[in-house]
Amino acid sequence: MLAVLSGGGTAGHINPAIALSEELVGRGWDVRFAGTPTGVEARLVEQAGIPFTSFEARGFDRAHPLTLPKALAVIQKSTRLARAWFDEVRPDVVVGFGGYVCIPVARAAEQRGIPVVVHEQNSVMGMANRYLAKRAAAVCLTYERAAEALSADARSHVVVTGNPVRTSVLEATRFEGRVAFGVPGDALMLLVTGGSLGARHLNQAVVGRKEMLLSHPDLHVVHVTGPKELDAVTEALALSPEEEGRWHLMGFTDRMGEAMAAADAIVSRAGATSLAEISARALPALLVPFPHATEDHQTMNARSCVEAGAAFMVADAEIDGPAFESALRVLVGDADVRGRMAEAARAQKAQDAAALLADAVERAAGRGATGGRG
Repeated sequence: MLAVLSGGGTAGHINPAIALSEELVGRGWDVRFAGTPTGVEARLVEQAGIPFTSFEARGFDRAHPLTLPKALAVIQKSTRLARAWFDEVRPDVVVGFGGYVCIPVARAAEQRGIPVVVHEQNSVMGMANRYLAKRAAAVCLTYERAAEALSADARSHVVVTGNPVRTSVLEATRFEGRVAFGVPGDALMLLVTGGSLGARHLNQAVVGRKEMLLSHPDLHVVHVTGPKELDAVTEALALSPEEEGRWHLMGFTDRMGEAMAAADAIVSRAGATSLAEISARALPALLVPFPHATEDHQTMNARSCVEAGAAFMVADAEIDGPAFESALRVLVGDADVRGRMAEAARAQKAQDAAALLADAVERAAGRGATGGRG
């Protein structure tokens, strides 16, 4: 059996695809990936060892209608190319994770009678996924509320699977993480991350609580600032040599799985991949949603964790005030609260998402050419 996975634009579309690939390969499937030639997917998929085929895709600016004909022309050309590629490789199913490249790939699949599965990572469906869900054999969601954007027909094909997490995150150990980041085994560790591009306001808020955090004598802070923010954060913290032993600064890490395994708590934005990994690791969290995310989807993402009892949430506009410091004090100072949050996260069974999504993919593939609704 062969699955073609497709997605592009952000790591949030690619990481769950890689996690699904790991699960499918473990079940004896072959997997290939279709993405754009210059997007982040080309690098991440190659690093994961998945065969990669590229197709051009572009979006359009609603404020400039003349960009639409060019975008449609690119999609039509890529659809023809994808159709010819499918005639060669003959996939059993296509899985789209979001991004414009999914549109020509999924349209080609529909035209060849190949079932299409859509996976949405966020609580608000992206444009490409909303379009593809109309004719998909299965619509797999991380958050049930994302189905509100779908027609009644599409909602009948919804499966809530959660957001798959890579094996490297799930299998990392606390010991490995503590060694990797130079944190003693018996210390309390707070992980701070603003996502792959960093988060200036979040960094500033944490820096402003330096004295409060370091007043906990056994606390170590592992702070991933984002590459562009490292110099500014280093200057603002002005750590003494002694403080540098407990405040571990870095612009970027490709060992986030080990960092989460080592941590006792985390301060983070609320992107889909971050939340999936935090939940899968049952990591007590203080979430600060990025306020400019499309349709404020990070706030809705985070709300699900808060309602489950697995996290605190403070709005970005409030992190300079007392609410953020109060939540941070409890997070690092109250082991009972952290324990309850961890139990609530484990009850969500986020670590099962890859298997649940693979089950849905296998069911769709089993329908063969008659499974689609197109």
